[in-house]
Amino acid sequence: MKTNLLAATVIALVPLVALAAEPTKTPDPATPAGQSGSFDTLDANKDGRISMPEASADPKLVESFSTADRNGDGYLDASEYADSTRHSADPQQ
Repeated sequence: MKTNLLAATVIALVPLVALAAEPTKTPDPATPAGQSGSFDTLDANKDGRISMPEASADPKLVESFSTADRNGDGYLDASEYADSTRHSADPQQ
């Protein structure tokens, strides 16, 4: 009886071992290198703001992040992001 229970347990766990052994796939970056994404695309965790790690998907945004973060909270809200993309599109402003 114990042998049957042990065999059933092993058989039940085999698929789980196969799933655990699969390599994890790295998600694709939000935007191709050098291209701006939309606010919603860059806000990967959908908390309504872009952190520096989220901004790292857009190299141009990383360069201007500290300037764009007008309130200095370490995040870009939708307004700060819109202003930063508007200024990068038209450097005369």
